[in-house]
Amino acid sequence: MSTSRSRMLLAVVALVGALGLAACTAGIGSSPVPTSSGSPTWDAANAAPPEGRVIGTGTVLDVAGEAQLCLGVVAESYPPQCTGIPLDGWTWEGVDGSETSGDTTWGTYAVYGTFDGERYTVTDPPIILALYDPVRPEDPANGVDGTSSEADLMRVQDDLSTSLGRDALTLWTERGYVWVSVVWDDGTLQDAVDEAYGDGVVLVTSALRQID
Repeated sequence: MSTSRSRMLLAVVALVGALGLAACTAGIGSSPVPTSSGSPTWDAANAAPPEGRVIGTGTVLDVAGEAQLCLGVVAESYPPQCTGIPLDGWTWEGVDGSETSGDTTWGTYAVYGTFDGERYTVTDPPIILALYDPVRPEDPANGVDGTSSEADLMRVQDDLSTSLGRDALTLWTERGYVWVSVVWDDGTLQDAVDEAYGDGVVLVTSALRQID
């Protein structure tokens, strides 16, 4: 084989190898999966607060007059414990379905109010959760299953668990997606995870639903 032909063959092999390596490191969707050099970081405060009233369903926990609405996990202790959104304007007067132990009173309700990004102001009488008939939420996946592998989804879930921390109320994989529920997202977090991991990998849902 001639020297020039040998050099051409080596160049082709090197190009194919480089393309193969790029394909292997491209990761999920259209963007590379974060490496050990650092996971993406998010700031929930970047999302603009909702305009008008919203409704949230969860546990209202009042400890010594300091009430909060817990939209995520509640510890099954007695009394229960959780970290939620501070509630302004909450009163137990005329509200059924509560339980009290010591200086703690709690119950599960659908709560109407406004949210400024940090605090929740009650605007209407709450509804006992057992009596609340919620509107069926829209499917953000539009009935279409995701195409990412289970290994890739678990890697993204681990990244988000670290980078979102307590901003993630719940985080799980289902139907080929990583699902993450946050208190409120105006689309800012969804855009950020789409840029980091590619479209159709992570679906962000808001625990608060805008009604006005």
